[in-house]
Amino acid sequence: MSKHVFLTEDWVNAVKGLREEFEGKVAPPAHKVRMNLVVTDVPHGDGTVEAHMDSSGDEMTMELGHLEDPELTVTLPYDVAKGIFIEGNPQAGMQAFMAGKIKVQGDMTKLMAMQSGAVDPAAAELAARIAELTE
Repeated sequence: MSKHVFLTEDWVNAVKGLREEFEGKVAPPAHKVRMNLVVTDVPHGDGTVEAHMDSSGDEMTMELGHLEDPELTVTLPYDVAKGIFIEGNPQAGMQAFMAGKIKVQGDMTKLMAMQSGAVDPAAAELAARIAELTE
């Protein structure tokens, strides 16, 4: 399996392919949220990536670009985003938040709700496969 740089168009397309492979196997997200991400200190491109996460449907998706009318916008450094989304390290997010490296605009309760709940085994397998393809 070829590796892709986190938050590049190639990476997003590779993740879409994995999501298609897991379609119908992963339980729907327990919490619905439409969240924009502003990722700073990105080592590729112009140093900032705009992306979004959306779990308002039957699955969680992460795409480049911003949603119209998000419930919240989170600004965070690239290494923290990678720690949270790829390495599955929620402590990285908590430490960065407490250090003022993460800025949240909007409904913070939506963000907090996402961190609670049991992890679906198929979702955990999908997350591991995403981590494998990420450089």
